[in-house]
Amino acid sequence: MPHIPAALWVPFAEGPDAAERQSIVCALCARRCVIPPGGSGVCKVRRNFHGRLFSLAAASLTAAHLDPVEKKPLFHFLPGSLTLSLGAPGCTMRCSFCQNHALSQRLPPREGPMLPDLPRELPLALVEEVQRQGAASIAYTYSEPTLLYELIMATAPLARKNGLASILISNGYQSRECLESLRPHIQAANFDLKAFSDTFYREYCGARLEPVLETLRLACSFGWWVEITTLLIPGLNDSLNELREIAGFIRRELGAHVPWHVSRFHPAHKMLDRPPTPLASVERALLAGEEAGLEFVYAGNIPGHPSESTRCPRCGRIVIRREGYTLLSPATGLCPDCGASVPGVWTAKPA
Repeated sequence: MPHIPAALWVPFAEGPDAAERQSIVCALCARRCVIPPGGSGVCKVRRNFHGRLFSLAAASLTAAHLDPVEKKPLFHFLPGSLTLSLGAPGCTMRCSFCQNHALSQRLPPREGPMLPDLPRELPLALVEEVQRQGAASIAYTYSEPTLLYELIMATAPLARKNGLASILISNGYQSRECLESLRPHIQAANFDLKAFSDTFYREYCGARLEPVLETLRLACSFGWWVEITTLLIPGLNDSLNELREIAGFIRRELGAHVPWHVSRFHPAHKMLDRPPTPLASVERALLAGEEAGLEFVYAGNIPGHPSESTRCPRCGRIVIRREGYTLLSPATGLCPDCGASVPGVWTAKPA
């Protein structure tokens, strides 16, 4: 792919001087950065080169690991399977509490090659590696997968032809145009819903809340399997009222079947003055989710917590027993007691 499709960037075409008239609006994420000639957007990955928008990270993978899909976390999508997890430097947000800041807040090499094309062999090599490792999917994760847009668009169709799924682990700050272009190629996603306050997003993430909510609505409407993660930060987004707002939004606008992962915060990056999340705060969030009518609420970063297992929403029987990222029982999607079908994607679909 020589550069981002024209549908995802437009000439700025404003301003009194030639430089402004040669600027480009990047429409990949909700920021819609105006990028001057030779410049980059907030993510530092997209560069305006001779009036076309190129990527500094399209073929630059700095993280590649084989993970249990539960680690993403995705508990209702091909449970027990492995996924090849890929990441590259940069992010569309600037979260002061980022738990993966060593990668997400790292800038791509400014002097590296700005490739006009992905290496032709890369998508095929990735698919072949997934098959060799016995994995079921490719997950674009660790940093914001929007930065790997070109790689996703080149690899995901090939993966699907070979019976493999494509997964996004994302902050949810894509534009509608970006999501629509990804629509036929993605099968599952876990999106962060970091808080239910625009003030929180502006102050601690350098972003806004509403674009994230719109992404969640759109992804669910596409038929993607969607799960949500909220990192609970003491004193910032863990009040009972805010937890009820998040749970209520998921129940009301996404569906009671959408899993909510409530994850424990550890001091990191620029937020070293907050203690780790108390267990009581996590359990308060679990209760808020249950009271809102959510069928599946899970505690994250607390190994051995009872909520790691999946219970039948009809009779309460444990359907999938987990310990950390390990399954201790088969995941068929059917309750062995009452026979109810548990929402999720339990087997890989043919291409």
